[in-house]
Amino acid sequence: MSTAAQSAPSLRWSLVVPVKVLARAKTRMSAAAGPHRAALALAVAADTVAAALRCPLVDAVTVVTDDPLPAAELAALGARVVPDEPDAGLNPALAHGARRAREAAPAAAVGALSADLPALRPAELAKVLAAAATAPEAFVPDAAAVGTTLYTARPGTVFAPAFGGASRAAHRARGVRELLLDGTDSVRRDVDTPADLRAALVLGTGPRTAAVAALLPGLAGETPRPAR
Repeated sequence: MSTAAQSAPSLRWSLVVPVKVLARAKTRMSAAAGPHRAALALAVAADTVAAALRCPLVDAVTVVTDDPLPAAELAALGARVVPDEPDAGLNPALAHGARRAREAAPAAAVGALSADLPALRPAELAKVLAAAATAPEAFVPDAAAVGTTLYTARPGTVFAPAFGGASRAAHRARGVRELLLDGTDSVRRDVDTPADLRAALVLGTGPRTAAVAALLPGLAGETPRPAR
């Protein structure tokens, strides 16, 4: 067994979570969420960050955002918040957050985690991160098998995420290891549409998302399960 394989289970993680300015977030939820769209975007991000911070392999979460409202709320949860200084799109923002995370914890591996995983389970995230620790770079595809919800890089590996559009294909084309593990549905269940939100509620979302979802007329008949 290689030294890397032996040490992988003990590898610690810093995660970077990008959070849009709320006025531009969850636009595909506009019709369903109406005046609650910004509140829903904030709730989803907060439940994601709270779950990531409870993961036993995660030492720190760095949130990249230029919106003072999520900045304050996510900092109160325990995240480190940095502004999007590149202001050049998602992947440059993630790279900026990763640089800051590596400055704070050079020995930790770094992952870019989607901000819209309201059903995220800390134990499922830990399972994925343990597997990711055995590869220089790894990623988890979203539930639609088109995008990406998590991209990871071990210490000493160039951090080069390819989020946006058909990012699953982009990561695979670069030779990044794809992780499709049983029992990790919550790590793949991102929320962009009303159908996505219904699926997340079936899995069981965090309390903030469930509370906002209960206000949405189109979801009034849903009975969300509590997140584990």
